[in-house]
Amino acid sequence: MKRVTLTQFLIEQQRKEQALPAQLRLLLEIVARACKAISFTVGKGELGDVLGSHGSENIQGEVQKKLDVIANDLLVEANEWGGHLGALASEEMDTIHVIPNRYPKGEYLLLYDPIDGSSNIDVNLTVGTIFSVLVAPEDASGREIGEADFLQPGSRQVAAGYAVYGPQTMLVLSVGTGVFGFTLDREMGAWLLTHQNMSIPAVSSEFAINMSNSRHWAPPMRRYIEECISGTEGPRGKDFNMRWTASMVADVHRILQRGGIFLYPWDAREPNRAGKLRLMYEANPMGFLIEQAGGAATDGQRRILDIQPSALHERVGVVMGSRDEVDLIATYLKTSGDGGDTA
Repeated sequence: MKRVTLTQFLIEQQRKEQALPAQLRLLLEIVARACKAISFTVGKGELGDVLGSHGSENIQGEVQKKLDVIANDLLVEANEWGGHLGALASEEMDTIHVIPNRYPKGEYLLLYDPIDGSSNIDVNLTVGTIFSVLVAPEDASGREIGEADFLQPGSRQVAAGYAVYGPQTMLVLSVGTGVFGFTLDREMGAWLLTHQNMSIPAVSSEFAINMSNSRHWAPPMRRYIEECISGTEGPRGKDFNMRWTASMVADVHRILQRGGIFLYPWDAREPNRAGKLRLMYEANPMGFLIEQAGGAATDGQRRILDIQPSALHERVGVVMGSRDEVDLIATYLKTSGDGGDTA
């Protein structure tokens, strides 16, 4: 069977669906090529001297892995010369990276987490790259892009996706017409369409959460998880399985294919912080994909894509996946009036 390549798919989206302009298509192809290069780098592991700490911290105070820095550089170098971007922003950079004057500039803004799940790198577990594309405000034409131009709600994303570097390398993408998955054929060096119209079942029996933090959650969140693990004898009347990979990409990828819910909620250790995950680099692009696949994405009560960002590295609580489960948690939080910082 002849497979559809990523380029062919994007051209068809451009021509038939009129879902994306040519410049956005070219930008997505460049991002995909960078993810291919990251995949090859990840695959080398110790042989490529990409494991271990880089000896530096990012703006969030987290120790950077060598691969965090390498992947970030690969994405910057691949994207800054193409003429499709005005600027880009990364979880690993303090502020935005404006396209140098020696290169032509475009109307799009790219945000990304170069390596999601960094704690998995050195033990050869799944990691990934998450990305999001926005359009620069109309008044940005003719002036230099600033951080404020990136502070748009996730509902304004024109494309989002991720690459997952697992047993197979996959690129999962949406331009607003559904969610599609492409597998990297390493012999051909091409992304080939393997998963069409990915959708999330409304009902599920799996959840992904870091149980070690349970004592810090708000009571409604503890209630939900306790009901899940109580199984057929509990109020839910069925058995649930727990999965936790410590990589949002890996957990969301599983949910997109077989349902479930991913949770990284507010907790009491840092009560004034809404959550751990980044709104712009993780929650928004993943929320876009989840919704495009028929699921729901909230911070517990608010739709993630409706949140107006106030800072480039803003954090947020995350509840996303099968719609019925997300709605149930929102009901518990609303009824109790004790949703931590999500209220």
